[in-house]
Amino acid sequence: MKLTTLCYIEKDDSYLMLYRNKKQQDQSQGKWLGIGGKLEEGESPEDCVVREVLEETGLTLKNYESRGVITFISDIWEDELMFMFTATDFEGEINENCTEGELAWIKKDEIMKLSLWEGDRYFLQDLIEGKKLVNMKLTYEGDRLVSCEKYY
Repeated sequence: MKLTTLCYIEKDDSYLMLYRNKKQQDQSQGKWLGIGGKLEEGESPEDCVVREVLEETGLTLKNYESRGVITFISDIWEDELMFMFTATDFEGEINENCTEGELAWIKKDEIMKLSLWEGDRYFLQDLIEGKKLVNMKLTYEGDRLVSCEKYY
């Protein structure tokens, strides 16, 4: 099982989102995601989210909050345990040359109109509604979500 982090950086009632369109062999090609990536050897989820945000966006997180753990089960990809964060305090300028895709501030009320993984809609809706802790298990067959189990 791979371990990953994901961060939704908030400013002016918007989240910084990443449109995945630059990497070859990307299982999230054509989808909008938060900012994150895989934990490296010896990293905590907190270490990883700070590093990934800096690498992908050029922003340094000053304060962030753990918001839950999402388990992804798949019949075609490696299972994943994702540590989710939000952040409102950061410094720096957005890197216009992100190697993962295009970065954009998206208003929260526009996010559900984007091309998202079906399961992401569940935890994003919970974040937008202000739920403090979001834990769930998402099970996929191919690209199709077959179950969402929420744990509150």
